[in-house]
Amino acid sequence: MDKQQDVWTCSPQRQAGANIAKYLDWLAARGRVFEGYADLWRWSVDDLEGFWKSIWDYFEIIADGEIRRVVSDDPMPRARWFDGAKLNYAEHVLRHETNGDADRAMLHHASELRPLQQASWREVAGSVRKLATKLRAMGIGKGDRVVAYMPNIPEAVIAMLATTAIGAVWSSAAPEFGAQTVIDRFAQIAPKLVFAVNGYRYGGKDFDRIDDLETILTALPTAETLVMLDYHPDARKAPAFTGETLAWQYMLAGADVARESFSFERVESDHALWILFTSGTTGLPKPIVHNHHGIVVEHYKSAAFHFEIEPQGTLFFYSTTGWMVWNTLMWGPMMNGTCVLYDGHPSHPDARLIWRLVEAAGVSVLGISPTYIQIVRQQGIEPAAEFDLSRLQSVMLVGSPSTPEVFHWVREKVKDDAWASSQSGGTEFCSGLLAGSPLLPTRAGEIQAPALGVDAKAFDDAGRAIVDEVGELVIVKPMPSMPLCFWGDTDFRRYTDSYFDVYPGVWRHGDRVRFSGEGGSHVLGRSDATLNRFGVRIGSAEIYRTMEAIPGVADSLIVCVEEPDGGYYMPLFVQMAAGAPFTEALDREIRQRLRNERSPRHVPDVIIAAPEIPTTLTGKKMEVPVRRLLLGEAAEKVASKDATKNPAALDWFAQFAAERRAVRAS
Repeated sequence: MDKQQDVWTCSPQRQAGANIAKYLDWLAARGRVFEGYADLWRWSVDDLEGFWKSIWDYFEIIADGEIRRVVSDDPMPRARWFDGAKLNYAEHVLRHETNGDADRAMLHHASELRPLQQASWREVAGSVRKLATKLRAMGIGKGDRVVAYMPNIPEAVIAMLATTAIGAVWSSAAPEFGAQTVIDRFAQIAPKLVFAVNGYRYGGKDFDRIDDLETILTALPTAETLVMLDYHPDARKAPAFTGETLAWQYMLAGADVARESFSFERVESDHALWILFTSGTTGLPKPIVHNHHGIVVEHYKSAAFHFEIEPQGTLFFYSTTGWMVWNTLMWGPMMNGTCVLYDGHPSHPDARLIWRLVEAAGVSVLGISPTYIQIVRQQGIEPAAEFDLSRLQSVMLVGSPSTPEVFHWVREKVKDDAWASSQSGGTEFCSGLLAGSPLLPTRAGEIQAPALGVDAKAFDDAGRAIVDEVGELVIVKPMPSMPLCFWGDTDFRRYTDSYFDVYPGVWRHGDRVRFSGEGGSHVLGRSDATLNRFGVRIGSAEIYRTMEAIPGVADSLIVCVEEPDGGYYMPLFVQMAAGAPFTEALDREIRQRLRNERSPRHVPDVIIAAPEIPTTLTGKKMEVPVRRLLLGEAAEKVASKDATKNPAALDWFAQFAAERRAVRAS
């Protein structure tokens, strides 16, 4: 296919009215004139202070005090931003309550238990003030951790905004997470209060969470209060709990709290906003701490200039509360627009579900994974022919690399003038690194450019920047939304070991990437052994902790690889103990244990008995070499046999990979 035919270009009318065009006009009026996106991006990374101060001023950040320094001279990861100013994230999300009619929609929401409804700015902001006031009266305050075991519903948004409004620290887990997965996260941060639901429905099946909730609460001795939402009408109402259990309705009872009498807790630049978790291949999930300042400016920038969410626009990202995308859903309200929340299976009863919501809610910006698009294509669904998508302007392909075919399908089967944009980010930044812009042409399968303020490059093994070659995705200058720290990591040791161990002073993200000479890029998957499961990164360590408790299994190894068609293949290899057979019953037990103790995303596509799990001389599982074998690399390139404790084991995996390629090619 001719490359030049793969280009989508924004119409002159749309480009002239784009958020980023208005920002360029604003800069020009202040003496800064740029010739297009590349020129603007270069300034944004060469003059970090000038660029990020312009974002602060352009979006009229609400703050107390004066900025003493936009960014400190400290090297990553100790660089600090906007020291001297105090602000609050929730205040910025809710600032548009006073713009016009407060009864207009702020949220559209639906689930498998609830029909599509709207919640107005008045309703959401009023509930946030009530809940925040009640939390303060209960003694919850600045720095206290508040966690939620809740789905993607308005109550979770209200709880998050109320928590952060008072300076407390938020963290959430999706209710499909098993007890141990939740404990591995929440036990690290010692929460004082827990929000939870009694159950949920997914794919037409009902799930009671009371037993798991009891297990979780037992492992959280610091939790003094449980706030229960009776979400599922047929599930049990509340778990046994030694602390105080309060109903959601109680927390929102009483008189309204007037805007004028409510105060947001504006906090310092080193104060925690929320804690997100990302899992690695060893140890517990990493508790990533973000701050109010970095998230506010980064989210304004990304929502306005890379997602081009317009005032009155509607953002719909399919997400759960266990994925960082959930923490970006407020981009819609931050831009004086709306967002859509959905709790349930995205393809139940079929893959038209998402498109029904797009039509009914008048979605203008849709964020979806290429994996979901594959399901829609396989079911023969043609959204343009079946639904009114007149308000849809953009389809953001996120969570995994996107193939050219997906871009073409969006143009042909969704909307011929829709901006299809592949973007890539991460939990660590709670935002994007490689992004899109209507100022640039879009080539099918390619990410348009690094995001503004993100000095992203590809490094080779020697730490040299390379172009038109595959290398490690790195960030060479600090960003405001980089993690403040890991919770409890007082000496930055775990933080440094996680992202700065290969290239000192340079952030190594863990993705393989190739940049073109024109600035576009292709992300080619993980360079480490982190599992990318339908766009959500999970850690192999979580799976191994479950596997170690299963009788008869001596060892195991799991990897996830990106398929050429945009899908994923996640096999689990098990080494059986001497004399123990691998049976269908064991296969079922492993799947059930992983589903119950971890989450449905932790369940592999296939479980395969292997004669031995390959390890290094120091006993580390060779996940990355096995993954590279499955991606088609030659055995002699993925690992040195001199560094392998059991070379014959790696030979078996090389043969397995070759046979799988042959079958797929036939």
